[in-house]
Amino acid sequence: MSANNTSIRALTLQPAYQGVFPVAPTPFTESCALDIASQKRCIDFMIDAGSDGICILANFSEQFLLSDDERELLTRTVLEHVAGRVPVIVATSHFSTWVCMERSRRAQAMGAAMVLVAPPYHRATFRASEPDILSFYARLSDALDIPIMVQDATASGEVLSASFLMALVTEIERVAYVKIETAGAALKLRELMRLGGEAIQGPWVGEEAVTLLSDFDAGATGSMTGAAYPDGIRAIVDAWRTGDRERAVALYRLWLPLLSYENRQTGLLGTKALMKEGGVIACEAPRHPTPSIDPESRKGLIETASRLDPLVLRWGR
Repeated sequence: MSANNTSIRALTLQPAYQGVFPVAPTPFTESCALDIASQKRCIDFMIDAGSDGICILANFSEQFLLSDDERELLTRTVLEHVAGRVPVIVATSHFSTWVCMERSRRAQAMGAAMVLVAPPYHRATFRASEPDILSFYARLSDALDIPIMVQDATASGEVLSASFLMALVTEIERVAYVKIETAGAALKLRELMRLGGEAIQGPWVGEEAVTLLSDFDAGATGSMTGAAYPDGIRAIVDAWRTGDRERAVALYRLWLPLLSYENRQTGLLGTKALMKEGGVIACEAPRHPTPSIDPESRKGLIETASRLDPLVLRWGR
């Protein structure tokens, strides 16, 4: 794609989504059924807590424990319930190009603002070559009218080089965002900026915002975080966006113990524990075979969060 076409593409895909887009958890009942009432309350809380947008059906949503019918129900339920209050990104990854295209088209038809798609992989050893990954995203792009965010995550086992990510962005029309979730994310972001970062409408990061400031300093404009305390993360990002770096640093230091606890101790179970503690959802249980949160880890999480008085611990009380 030429520089002129890149400019046209950027105009076509406006507005640029930025800021804090937490990944919504998927609440289950004690019997492992979907809890739709809790799901809606979770979404309302996330919006009330200041989320710039929401991502659903990502790994932190336990998407790997959901059936296709459940994915369809959750996509429709969340998008209808949000009703345009904030943009919603739907994760639609699949090894099959055709399945990913179908998932993505249905999400678009229901009102998704963007799709989040990892390069095709399956289990530990099934991978696609770079030419096939390029073709995968090109075919997906041809099927859609909304932006695509490429998920560059260690969990997929398919870490993409900065140069290849730039090729995806510049050669494929709908690929406008990249989400870097690898070790040394800031280093890769700086390399993307050096290679022509202005072509990327949204350089984003994840990892529960544990390296948030270094990533934003390196060029990130959005972050997919855990969903339990967007009020705290949003305050950091807002200070950074207004140029008040000292306040951003002070707030980051304040929230870092909780960010670190979630990232290193509880993972996706931490969000559910905090939401259950604050009355946002009725049950924090994951689906088998994922084990429940360790009681001592849960105690430490609640203690760490309580020092910050996040909205999640008060919202449903």
